[in-house]
Amino acid sequence: MTLTLRVLLLLGLCWNTISEGPPSSPKSPAGLEFQLPSTNYETKDSYTPGPIGVLFQMVHVFLHVVQPNAFPEDILRKIIQKKFDLSTDYEKPESVVLTLKVVHYEMGIIVCATLGLLFVVLMPVVGLCFGLCRCCNRCGGEMHQRQKRNGAFLRKCYAVSLLVTCVVISLGIISGFVANEHLRAQILQTRKLAGSNFRDLRTLLNETPSQISYVLGQYTTAKEKAFSDLDNIKSLLGGGIQEQLRPKAIPVLDDIKAMAAAIKETREALLNVNKTLGELKKSTARLSTSLQDVKTNLEQSLNDPGCSVQPERATCDDVRTTLNQLDDNTNLGQLPSLDKQIDNITHVLQTDLSSLVQEGYKSFNDIPESVQNQTVDVVSGIKSTLNSIGSHIENVKEQISIQNKLTGFSDQIDDVETYVHRTLPALEEYNSYRWLGGLVACSVLTLIVTFYYLGLLCGLCGYDRNATPTRRGCVSNTGGVFLMVGVGISFLFCWILMIIVVLSFVVGGNVEKLVCEPYQSKKLFQILDTPYLINEEWKYYLSGMVLNKPDINLTFEQVYSDCKDNKGVYTALKLENIYNISDCLDTQQFTQNVSSDFENMEVNIDNIVLLDAAGKKNLQDFISSGVDRIDYGAYLAETAKTPTKVNLLTFAHGLEEKANQLPQGSLKRSLASNAQTVRMIYHGQVVPLESPMKTLHQSIQDLQHQSSGLGVKVHSIISSLDAAQNFIANSLSSVIVQETKKYGNMIIGYFEYYLQWVKISIMEKVAACKPVATALDSVVSVFLCGYIIDPMNLFWFGIGKATLFLLPALIFAVKLAKYYRRMDSEDVYDDVETIPMKNMQTGNIGFHRHQTTQNL
Repeated sequence: MTLTLRVLLLLGLCWNTISEGPPSSPKSPAGLEFQLPSTNYETKDSYTPGPIGVLFQMVHVFLHVVQPNAFPEDILRKIIQKKFDLSTDYEKPESVVLTLKVVHYEMGIIVCATLGLLFVVLMPVVGLCFGLCRCCNRCGGEMHQRQKRNGAFLRKCYAVSLLVTCVVISLGIISGFVANEHLRAQILQTRKLAGSNFRDLRTLLNETPSQISYVLGQYTTAKEKAFSDLDNIKSLLGGGIQEQLRPKAIPVLDDIKAMAAAIKETREALLNVNKTLGELKKSTARLSTSLQDVKTNLEQSLNDPGCSVQPERATCDDVRTTLNQLDDNTNLGQLPSLDKQIDNITHVLQTDLSSLVQEGYKSFNDIPESVQNQTVDVVSGIKSTLNSIGSHIENVKEQISIQNKLTGFSDQIDDVETYVHRTLPALEEYNSYRWLGGLVACSVLTLIVTFYYLGLLCGLCGYDRNATPTRRGCVSNTGGVFLMVGVGISFLFCWILMIIVVLSFVVGGNVEKLVCEPYQSKKLFQILDTPYLINEEWKYYLSGMVLNKPDINLTFEQVYSDCKDNKGVYTALKLENIYNISDCLDTQQFTQNVSSDFENMEVNIDNIVLLDAAGKKNLQDFISSGVDRIDYGAYLAETAKTPTKVNLLTFAHGLEEKANQLPQGSLKRSLASNAQTVRMIYHGQVVPLESPMKTLHQSIQDLQHQSSGLGVKVHSIISSLDAAQNFIANSLSSVIVQETKKYGNMIIGYFEYYLQWVKISIMEKVAACKPVATALDSVVSVFLCGYIIDPMNLFWFGIGKATLFLLPALIFAVKLAKYYRRMDSEDVYDDVETIPMKNMQTGNIGFHRHQTTQNL
């Protein structure tokens, strides 16, 4: 145990006293993650005996029944305080009380052991007396069987009872064989178990320096990450400042850019509308002229004399009433042109607003470049400081001269391993002798029960219920002889077997109750952790031995539990009470320098102009252009009309029908000719007008929608521009300070995270002492309790049960042998009497003894 604790102290070689607890797990910065390589160990965490574990549990239940008392913590404490010497001052009252408590606790085992010793003493005596009596024809030694009315019933009862007893004995023998072989096999596994534990301990020793080197070496990873971010200050710091200004600046610039595009689009739309409107005015004028000519021709044709007589007069009057439909339906010529608005927009576009907006974008996008140019010297100084921290870390690695210390402990482990491997052959040899002795014991029991089985088999198979006792068959007689041989062997060896049972029971039962069970429940550790128990001057023995501070609450139970959970030795042994991992890694001076560099970093960005005065004047001129004051209603009303009042095709068709009603002549030809002219006007002038008018109507609608609320929009853009420019002017310095602090905290955070990770790794992960707890479990729980005590207890439980049941078995065997063996004499009934007569000499009823030489 001392060796183990010395191994676990190695990590504290360079650290000074602190009182802080283990730090909490830090949150890793983005892009920086440390992971200590895991260590794999060979020895399993737990031991399972397999199917035989059910038998072990059965023995545990039996021991609990025999020894139901709770673990005697107070008794053991007092015994340890007396240095395990109970012979001194035995007359003192406290010694007497302690002895009585020990006897009371061991009462169950003492009673069982006493009964076993009585068995050992009485069985040879009883066997000797039994043998002498049998030789004197007493105790059933006389070869004469008295006839009884219930003889058949008794024979069957004895046979069944003996069979059941033999089955119970057989189960005990099987348990003995299994336990004996299991113990032998497990002892052979001890070499493998010891080897894996020693390899795990060496792995712990060998991995500890590399783990420390790995942990300290990860500073390079943190430094490279910091250097990468320092080289990327343009996007990280400059981009951060940009992101703070973006919600204010970019939307305004986007709106101005969109407005610049809208101004150009408005001019194009005005030009298009104005051009289309001019063309339509000319087309409608030509259409009006053409219609007026047709109307004049029709009026002249209707003055024909043929229209003065009936029925032609009615037709002519009808045509005359429709002449007013041949008029132009639109007043496009009265709509004013858009030349003034176009001239105003053209004047506005003389200032390139898009270029001014691009200048605003450029001044905003130049922020990262400006930040980088102004922080070259600061970044260089910070890198120099970080390199100094790296040199300090390298010096820390050199200060930890742990490898030389580990070599000494490795040599001690080699010595222990050499001793174990030198002792194991002797243990295996002694185990072979023990295995042979257990095999002989089980074989003796097997021999006895075999004779009983053979006796039962021969007796049952050879028994003839019609044969008299003096004429029983050879097979039946052999069965009786087998039974008596089994009885004789039982008397000869059962007391020796009981000696083995008592000795192994006392040892195995006490080890199970006093070592194995309290070890599993950690009560053994609680006893060792009793203040002032092992050393009267130390409150806590382990803290006094490890920390040289016996008042610190460092217990065996806590150390074992922490090591079982694979925690680091620093946490398990509470090395924070004597060693400070922060002193060797104290880089506070360096980090303060880095913080000061960031605090003193000066970044001046005073050239951000989103839009100059010319651009603002350009926007205001656009408002005064008059685009939003155009009478779009008039334009839409006229462009929505059809070019003519009526459909000219319908008019032409009606005119032809009326002409057809007239008789042949000039009037009819004139009307038909004018109808054809109307059709030509429709196809040549009206149809080409319809599509442009629809297009013009849609263009005017779009222009109206585009110019709707133009003043409000531009005023809103100008207000937003002024607000954004004021924010940049008034808040830019605070934004720079805020982002610089955030950026500096990010760089310093890498090293704070690294140092925090180093502390956690040293405290909880480096030199994780699980192999120590596993080695202790292997010695106590696996080797002592699992490999030795459990099979030993099963062995004495099995052969003890078998030996104990030999007592009723031999009684049943002796009784049953009378029914199978051939007798020298027997009781014979008188044939002449139906009711037995009393023989005065023998005292029997109705029969007299008859020698086997007589004929019946």
